[in-house]
Amino acid sequence: MSPLPTSTKLDHRLPRYHRVREALSAEIAAWRWKPEEAIPSETEIAEAHRVSIGTVRKAIDSLVADGVLERFQGKGTFVRRPDFQSSFFRFFRFANVDGPVRVPVSRILKREVTTMSAAVAAALKLEVGAAALRFSRLRLIDERPLVLEDIWLPYERFKALLAIDTREFGDLLYPLYEQYCGVMVASAQETLSAEAVSAKNARLLALVAGEPVIVIERVALSADRQPLEWRQSRGPASEFRYQVEIR
Repeated sequence: MSPLPTSTKLDHRLPRYHRVREALSAEIAAWRWKPEEAIPSETEIAEAHRVSIGTVRKAIDSLVADGVLERFQGKGTFVRRPDFQSSFFRFFRFANVDGPVRVPVSRILKREVTTMSAAVAAALKLEVGAAALRFSRLRLIDERPLVLEDIWLPYERFKALLAIDTREFGDLLYPLYEQYCGVMVASAQETLSAEAVSAKNARLLALVAGEPVIVIERVALSADRQPLEWRQSRGPASEFRYQVEIR
């Protein structure tokens, strides 16, 4: 194993555990340790950063709490791969009342190289007019459209996706980001709103223009909290539900 990175380039005004946390996050985002791969032991990290085991443990605890890492008793600490597919099951019903949950299939409607609007650039923390890769995707069950997605990605980081036939994309995009672009989505921020569906989107969703739809806006983030993807997902309000566990 090559030497572990140290936190010498980080802001030393931060608490020590926070500096270790940020250094580990940056290495995970840079693909030093891949999803489901173990990170070095707490002792190795402590030696590399010249801090105590307690400081390292606090940094790792913070990353575990944020869902970036996960611990397995007797095995170590591993980079966690989040299950973003469950997001749809929180918001839309993909099953009959008494039936099993079904994963919708995906169909890429359009792929283009374009430039970022002000709203997308702000979400991705890039300049207005920066090169972007844009996808329009429809998700269906039994050929019935349920969710329409508008997905924006920074061109330079994701241009490898242009070399793939869209018919080979499969139903999930994040595994492609990992395989072809060396990018892992570690977390996401989602905002929900409602709107009257436009005539164009109504045609794609087999709705009547003006019907209510739920809009889920997502900013996908890397392990070091840098924005990777911006998307809007629209689905009929009649299929919408909200599920949350309160403790």
